[in-house]
Amino acid sequence: MSTILEERAPVRPRRSSAFRTDIQSLRAVAVLAVVVNHLWPGGLTGGYVGVDVFFVISGFLISSHLDREITSTGRVRLGRFYARRVRRLLPAAMLVLLVSIVAAYFLLPYPRWQATAAESFASALYWENWLLAAKSVDYSAANAAASLVQHYWSLSVEEQFYLVWPLLLVLLFKIRQRRAQIAGIAAVGVASLAFSVHYTQVEPNQAYFVTPVRVWEFALGALVALTGVELSKRFSGAASAVGFAMILGSAFAYGHGTPFPGYLALVPTVGTALVIASGQRPGRQWHAPVTASSPVQFLGGISYSLYLWHWPLIILAPFAFGDALRAGRMTTPYLLVVLAVSLVLAYLSKVLVEDRGISVRLGTGATFAAMVAGLVVVSVAAGALNWTYGRHVAQAERDVASHGTGPCAGAQALIPSHGCPDPLGPAKVVDMGPANEYFRQPPGCVPLEGVADAVVCDYSGGSDTAQSVWLVGDSHAQQWQPPIADLARERGWVFKYAYLGGCPFADVDFVGYRGVAPEETKRKCTDWTARITDAVADDSPSLVLTSFFSRKETVDDGSGRSQTEQYRDGLEPRWKRWTDAGARVVVLGDPPLNAEVRDHQCVALNPADPAVCAVDRGVAQPVDPLTEVARRSTNPGVSLVDLSDYFCDERKCHAVVGNIAVYYDADHLNAAFSRTLTPMLAEVITHG
Repeated sequence: MSTILEERAPVRPRRSSAFRTDIQSLRAVAVLAVVVNHLWPGGLTGGYVGVDVFFVISGFLISSHLDREITSTGRVRLGRFYARRVRRLLPAAMLVLLVSIVAAYFLLPYPRWQATAAESFASALYWENWLLAAKSVDYSAANAAASLVQHYWSLSVEEQFYLVWPLLLVLLFKIRQRRAQIAGIAAVGVASLAFSVHYTQVEPNQAYFVTPVRVWEFALGALVALTGVELSKRFSGAASAVGFAMILGSAFAYGHGTPFPGYLALVPTVGTALVIASGQRPGRQWHAPVTASSPVQFLGGISYSLYLWHWPLIILAPFAFGDALRAGRMTTPYLLVVLAVSLVLAYLSKVLVEDRGISVRLGTGATFAAMVAGLVVVSVAAGALNWTYGRHVAQAERDVASHGTGPCAGAQALIPSHGCPDPLGPAKVVDMGPANEYFRQPPGCVPLEGVADAVVCDYSGGSDTAQSVWLVGDSHAQQWQPPIADLARERGWVFKYAYLGGCPFADVDFVGYRGVAPEETKRKCTDWTARITDAVADDSPSLVLTSFFSRKETVDDGSGRSQTEQYRDGLEPRWKRWTDAGARVVVLGDPPLNAEVRDHQCVALNPADPAVCAVDRGVAQPVDPLTEVARRSTNPGVSLVDLSDYFCDERKCHAVVGNIAVYYDADHLNAAFSRTLTPMLAEVITHG
């Protein structure tokens, strides 16, 4: 398959396609930044910019190659081009995917198999970035553990670029004038950059992954290639120094809270472009003693395989070595072991897989046939893992049902009169799967007519005297849904609920959940809570239960007052509206913290010794603004339910109580545990 241009583009002098040590050193810097960021996130907080460095390099190299082919032959052999990409990239990528699937089966808890299978399939087809973008807006997936292959998102972006970019260049090269070609690429880049800036502001989570916000980075590399700019010797040295400084500076200065990519991605990408442009001039560069040195060139040479291998090893290490974690973080010796093993595997993959894939003599058709075969193998392996996951889910449902009842099950075990011999013993089930989901919709529930985002579960049997009961808030209200729904069925309530994740249910100046939220998110939260407040008041319910994660949902009205004081002013008027409408308002105090004070996988990693997961009570249960406001409220219709004593003894708060794991994920309750609190909730709801 080839695309022939109607007229041959004018041939102009070009620097030869000889190997460039400066570009290889950029690869080394990029992969080292990413790997160090993943191993020591607190040390190189912005190391993720290494991915953007790779994108600029790819834009430059691919555009240079296509430019040479078009200007010398007047055509692009697209079949051969894509076949070369397949031989260069797919063998190592498919190998790591297969190893990850097998390792997931033997080392990871079964609840993580489904995500591993789905993301492996998506990665094999190079749309992992779109899958992660979709997950980023699913609040119930926000605390999901990282998969073994989620780093394939950047490879997906790159492959999508490889698929489309040659076609774009062919169209542009039908215009014979070089300036027009450059202008066309610049226009694409500017449009992508503008979209990147906008989308990073309005949808920052999705923006990180989707392809259109990164196209301009490839286009920047392409512009360096097609302009053929050669800087003067003096300016070349200064430009490369500034370029490296921009890359390294952003890697150290940026962090988790940096709005990225957006306009801030200009710093590392323009820096990369400056380094590449400086290297267009023939001759040895000032930085060559370092960048052309054997260690740097070696690292650049194995950069692709190192990128592939390091992430699965980081995820697997805590499960392979029981003592790899301390205080929720991998210890330095194990981090160094992961780094060393990653380097060894990367070298072996480079020599035995990458190089052989490039050198093998396969025709275009045979290459694509091999690609399809590889995709089939990965798909079958992923499908088998997913099928096995389904079997484990069914067994887990039975295990949870059999272990979740009795006077010594869960929270019941901490009632002194029950005389349980080992109230803090190991959990019967340590792997949290679908049977433990706090967000599973109760049976018989449907959308509430006339109130968007609300659900009704009518257990009244048609009774005209049934109580109307609401549960409202964020996901920390939703985590109480299993026991409340059980009570609703038992008592014949008309049970209604409405939740918005990461949103405080109060009339406050919301800053954000675990950081600063985009303005659109703040507006959505404010509008939603006001609307649901009205809907609840208009319903005149008998009871309103509410909760939210006020410890991590920051507010700031500019007064300098404490979070508790600001929340008081935003909560009391809303509670009064409900009590004036005839409702009792019950505030459900938040459980002790989990991932903030221990590794959220602690129970799964220490199944026989849950005592190592216990945390001092004062640390695990710090001041909670919502709880404090409810405790001090003078409204007689407002009461607080604080069940901390069923999570903690006098000294410690526990991750396993009554042989049941307390938490489902980083900061939500395991449904099997929360259900054991049903009698306690019933008591305080009934008698206040």
